[in-house]
Amino acid sequence: MAEGGSGENGENGENGENVVATAAIDARALEEVVSATAELIRCDTTNRGGGDGSERAAAEYVAGQLADAGIAAQLLEKAPGRTNVVARIAGTDPAADALLVHGHLDVVPADPAEWRVHPFSGELRDGCVWGRGAIDMKNMDAMVLTLMRAWARAGVRPRRDVVLAFTADEEDTAEYGARFLAQRHPELFEGCTEGLSESGAFTFHTDDGLRLYPVGSAERGTAWLRLTARGTAGHGSKVNRANAVTRLSAAVLRIGAHEWPVRLTPTVRAALRRLAALHGVETGDLDAPGFDADALLDKLGSAATLVRPVLRNSANPTMLDAGYKVNVIPGSATAHVDGRMLPGAEDEFVRTLDALTGDDVSWEFAHREIPLQAPVDSPTYATLCEAVEHFDPGAYAVPYCMAGGTDAKQFSRLGIAGYGFSPLRLPPGFDYGALFHGVDERVPADALHFGLRVLDRALRAL
Repeated sequence: MAEGGSGENGENGENGENVVATAAIDARALEEVVSATAELIRCDTTNRGGGDGSERAAAEYVAGQLADAGIAAQLLEKAPGRTNVVARIAGTDPAADALLVHGHLDVVPADPAEWRVHPFSGELRDGCVWGRGAIDMKNMDAMVLTLMRAWARAGVRPRRDVVLAFTADEEDTAEYGARFLAQRHPELFEGCTEGLSESGAFTFHTDDGLRLYPVGSAERGTAWLRLTARGTAGHGSKVNRANAVTRLSAAVLRIGAHEWPVRLTPTVRAALRRLAALHGVETGDLDAPGFDADALLDKLGSAATLVRPVLRNSANPTMLDAGYKVNVIPGSATAHVDGRMLPGAEDEFVRTLDALTGDDVSWEFAHREIPLQAPVDSPTYATLCEAVEHFDPGAYAVPYCMAGGTDAKQFSRLGIAGYGFSPLRLPPGFDYGALFHGVDERVPADALHFGLRVLDRALRAL
């Protein structure tokens, strides 16, 4: 096969349909992607936050698998055990911009008592690989790792350099992972202009029979807030008009009840138009005074859930802390709020919080990350959509803004536009969203096969 060539030929898929395979994605690769997912899950990379975690075992597995394929990788740590892996595969066109493909190795905690299988067993059951990270996001790590090994065996080289980054600490602040890499080792990402990572290109089955694949091109920013109310300490039996608990409670109530205005970002605009067209619905003038985005979503059935969380900024109170004895009015009280900011709506978020907290409560960012917006009209985005639709004829790729965030935020500081693209073909009734940080997390083996083929096609075309 010529370098960068397609090498496509027909093959029967797991469900009997005709799919297109490449010379690199052979039976060995299909077996490896399942086993690699299981092996990564068996590496307990639990991130408890605050620096408590270790990705070393998974990082060593990844580096070993790359080395076995002749791909040199660097292991980089800000602290012992918080290990990142970076490698570069040279492309055939040295003048082309490089592409970053990244995934995190850490996972959130899991209580074995709540699971049907042990969360770090990597057990294959009912056609699925089970365990913490099966969806978030050791599946994607395994697909990327397997694809690079398959390319090495088949002699395939991409057109542009591909930089691989398997990171630590995404499930907390990225201090030991992508932030560390972007700040301390930016030279490793030289030439990268675009990046692919998690939370996009999964099958979304609508209640009216459509198969959608949301391909990510935007993320809301993170705004974790700490509120502090101060007042006059005193005896609980006496009237106290400067009660810190009362002041804090009033501010928290205002924040929780606030109705944020609709702010249509480029990705959300594109999503509304695409979904409306697929449902035969007129959008009207999205910029007209009084445009009712919620009314439009009501006409889109279950597909509206892809857009509804990202029409607005949000701020949800999540933690309260005050006092130490029932008959003592404390002099201060604190609360925590999980805020999310749309691209272009950060200033509005700050002004609104100032107004909602009022004069008696101060607030600060306990953790802040920027929102992201990548072009939805770029050749790269079109290539990603084509690759998904190619392997699932009759399905439709749609623009997608993630309600949360990924390591793409860190790499954006190096000028890298991030896309959410970890393709999975999922059956109806498979609750993808609920498995993120949920119990009995699992991924179908044939979804991994689909994702591997899609990634192969997309990365060759890019």
